[in-house]
Amino acid sequence: MSSALSGGTYSLKDYTEFDFTFGSRTREVFRRSSGPAVIVIHEIPGIHPLVIRFADRVAAAGHTVFLPSLLGEPGKPVSAAYAINSMLTGICIRREFNFWAAGRSSPIVDWLRALARKAHEECGGPGVGAVGMCFSGGFALAMMTEPAVIAPVISQPSMPFPVIAKNRPAIDVSPEEIDTIRQRLESENLSMIALRFNGDPFVPPERFATLRECFGTRCETIELNPADAAPGPGGQKPHSVLTVGLRDDDPSGPTKLAETRVIGFFTKRLQGRSAARS
Repeated sequence: MSSALSGGTYSLKDYTEFDFTFGSRTREVFRRSSGPAVIVIHEIPGIHPLVIRFADRVAAAGHTVFLPSLLGEPGKPVSAAYAINSMLTGICIRREFNFWAAGRSSPIVDWLRALARKAHEECGGPGVGAVGMCFSGGFALAMMTEPAVIAPVISQPSMPFPVIAKNRPAIDVSPEEIDTIRQRLESENLSMIALRFNGDPFVPPERFATLRECFGTRCETIELNPADAAPGPGGQKPHSVLTVGLRDDDPSGPTKLAETRVIGFFTKRLQGRSAARS
């Protein structure tokens, strides 16, 4: 595996670790830096080095990063075998993740909302940012029913799994949550960002059409050409916009500009100052 794909030297050595409990769930959380909080919710297979790379850059922009561990082994490099094992042993059998059903959020979202409240209380600022990736993409959207969350980013939202036709346009948020989110977007003048690679079989175009239909111009959609992505493990189609698919060797390329846009969005919403392309 190339050093770029494995994440090189990115690790959790500069993060502090704590356990956070809400209700019956306890999860490890890794924290770094200072400033208004951003919760970075990892993709499959877990908090791999390229997720840490993105989190490091969010922290460097003046935010306290919270990295909850929901699956996998924190810090372990990504690989095709690791991703498959994580999905089969984690996502598919755990009741806290809504992998198949449309029209409802996952039970783990209640725990994430509680983490957002804790983060806001401890870090201050106008509110909290959240980014979900892959299986957790929709979590960042559903978290908006918590008033502390004011800057959601939805990257390659893959649930419910689009193996049947009715799931292709579906988002893993309930109709009631959609109504609450829509009201907040308008009344508080908020917005969100959603990202995907065109042709990604896990994130069909109908799903982004649903986001635009539900939230209109409050939802900025960024859809990238897969030819602009960094190569993934095993030659798989580009999927992970902010991590595996990000081309660090092309600073003016579309994937790097997408990363800049997301971090700038957090900076503007949470720090009240302009940033590149925000």
